[in-house]
Amino acid sequence: MRVSVRHLLAIGAFVPAVVAAQQPATPLTLGDAARLAARQSVPSLAAQLRTREAAARVTQSRSELLPTFNALALQSGHTLNTATFGFKFPAAEGSPPLFDPNGQILGPVNTLDIRGRVTVPAIDFAARERVNTARLSLRASEASAQSAGEEAAATAATAYVRAARADAIVVARAADSVLADSLIGIARDQLQAGVGVALDVTRAQSQLAGVHAQLISARGEQSRARLELVRALGAPLDAPIAIASPLQQMPVDDAIPTEAEAVSLALRTRPDLIAAQRALDASRQSARAIRAERLPSLAAFGDDGAIGITPSHMLNTYSWGIQLSMPVFDGFKREGRINEQEAVAAGYELQRRELERQVSVEVRESILDLATARDQVAAARERLRLAQQEYSQAQDRFRAGVAGNADVVTASLALNNARNLEIDALASYQAARVSLARAEGTATALP
Repeated sequence: MRVSVRHLLAIGAFVPAVVAAQQPATPLTLGDAARLAARQSVPSLAAQLRTREAAARVTQSRSELLPTFNALALQSGHTLNTATFGFKFPAAEGSPPLFDPNGQILGPVNTLDIRGRVTVPAIDFAARERVNTARLSLRASEASAQSAGEEAAATAATAYVRAARADAIVVARAADSVLADSLIGIARDQLQAGVGVALDVTRAQSQLAGVHAQLISARGEQSRARLELVRALGAPLDAPIAIASPLQQMPVDDAIPTEAEAVSLALRTRPDLIAAQRALDASRQSARAIRAERLPSLAAFGDDGAIGITPSHMLNTYSWGIQLSMPVFDGFKREGRINEQEAVAAGYELQRRELERQVSVEVRESILDLATARDQVAAARERLRLAQQEYSQAQDRFRAGVAGNADVVTASLALNNARNLEIDALASYQAARVSLARAEGTATALP
């Protein structure tokens, strides 16, 4: 039984047509996928939540510099044993003692106290330094959130390239199916004309069956690549995704920057480097805040309210004061905290320097990969051109009856391999572009 391309389309083997019917109205480009992932992927959202936590800690630390007001309403009652006074009350000669020497119960005494209390910090150097520490920690958290967004963008862009490669493989296998189907037609026509042999028909059918198997495998890989892309975007897993830029239409003529330019850009823009520097600044500021605890602090306080036995008989009372606190000695606890924080800062400094070295290496490797991939694309396209020419010549010889279709099958296999090599080279080039953008900290700026 002859298996035609029309039959393959009928059973759903030609995936692009099926996918196109399910695609949304607005397809995604490579840059769109990167920016979407930076906004809504799970790692990016988690980093944004950590930034909100850091902002809340700034508010908490700032409260130490603001006035506080408390309202109090106290209803209490108590009794007292006079023997617990610890001394005797004198009494006039011949008069009984004021209280029983063995003790007696006084009360109950019931009181109602309603008042408000306000405390106003005037000078608190340590609190001001702690606020500055919290603000620097917030800036470090914001940079970390940007870094998480860049990582998510690069991950989504890489998944986009894999999805585009999977689409290109499906299209290539569909094109191979067309060639294999045409080869069957030529072999049948020659057999009916008496100038061909049945072996040529069988060989052509075997070729089509092999291409059909490759197409089925390509369809599975395409589905997996789409699922991975949807997950990287942070979208619902059943969301239809359209690839706006087929692999063959993506640019391959980008100007490759020099190592010095790329490294300089990366050192300025990489969010993880910025986050590392800000974390170091926050750690050093934390040590300054601990040192500031040695300084005196000044605060004013006051309360005003009414107290009495019953609500109908209450008198106004108040108190106020100015308090100066001066730390003297805490058993060297503060010095230990300072030494600990300085060690933490030294660790951050070491991490930052190593991160700078890592960034420089990543940029250089990405530039090398990009240059190599561009040369591979040129070589793969030349090989594809020659393979197409070889197949055309072998097919012409078969049509003319001067050769069997063994040469055509061999040429079609070479053409199949050449298409794969071109797709792989294009995918490697786009992956190198993404890698360089990630190394420079510009993944969200991809076009």
